[in-house]
Amino acid sequence: MRELTYVARRTLEWREAPDPRLESDQQAIVAPVAATTCDVDSMIIAGHGFIEPPFPIGHECVARVVETGDSVTAVRPGDLVVVPWAINCGTCDRCRAGLTAHCTAVPHMAMYGAPLGGNWGGLFADLVRVPWADAMLVPLPAGLDPVAMASAGDNWSLAWRLVAPHLKRVPGARVVVIARGSIGLYVCDIARALGASDVLYIDPEREHRNLAEGFGARTAEELMPDEKGFDLAVEATGRVDELGEALESLVPEGFCESAGNHFRPGELPLLDMYLTGVTMRIARDNVRVHLPDALDLALHGDVDPGRVVSGVYDWERLPEVLTERHRKPVFVREVD
Repeated sequence: MRELTYVARRTLEWREAPDPRLESDQQAIVAPVAATTCDVDSMIIAGHGFIEPPFPIGHECVARVVETGDSVTAVRPGDLVVVPWAINCGTCDRCRAGLTAHCTAVPHMAMYGAPLGGNWGGLFADLVRVPWADAMLVPLPAGLDPVAMASAGDNWSLAWRLVAPHLKRVPGARVVVIARGSIGLYVCDIARALGASDVLYIDPEREHRNLAEGFGARTAEELMPDEKGFDLAVEATGRVDELGEALESLVPEGFCESAGNHFRPGELPLLDMYLTGVTMRIARDNVRVHLPDALDLALHGDVDPGRVVSGVYDWERLPEVLTERHRKPVFVREVD
């Protein structure tokens, strides 16, 4: 089989790899049919990552099940499924506590798309082995488009987690989103659908702001000093200075969710945070836990994740298109 490999800055190529095989009766082999880039993939391809190439890339896809072990009961060959980015067993103490991104059955940081916690391959591949199929794979509900939901295994479900629990805790909350890619746009769509009284989206990209306005958000190129009093701030830029701005925009005891990958160090307004009593969470996402709720919102809620997709491309064009700058390209192929 082939797997897309990140070779150097803005350089990707197909490389041959052995076909994955079932190694236990709990496993499955899947074939991605609609795959897309996470916001962090774009940073890696642009040369801003911290892992030396080469390595297989890609960790967001909807796939078709090709083969299952004898003990697998949740899915069967032919099913369309969402593949979560993090490898997890579903039965260790951490998995049972909902910490599926911190599974103790695998090395720390085990994931698709980067050689952290072992080499599990990437989801821009012809075939992928899923080590615990019942724990990891989530059937795509009938009625959802695989292209629109290609990001469900990470960014879409992460966006749900960034805002939905807070709006349940504080109905009608005011939300500010400081972002550069798909995560922030998904957050705008979800926040409006779940009843946020005000959504302000900050992004220098005019095209992104137009999309956010279509989701009902106010927009600006930068966060002005007089924009304060938000119950929730979401930062998804990877820029520490903008994380600091998000923190300073909150009401007392407000909450900041940081979804940016901060590859560079920086300073935060710690004294202001102390005096205001804000809470900040910066964490890799336990996506498998809330993936069903995120899919349910996509199916039944007043949301439209497909609007964030910036283009649909043939699978064979992956090495070519990903070297260019795109917001959320989706790559598709037919798999029987």
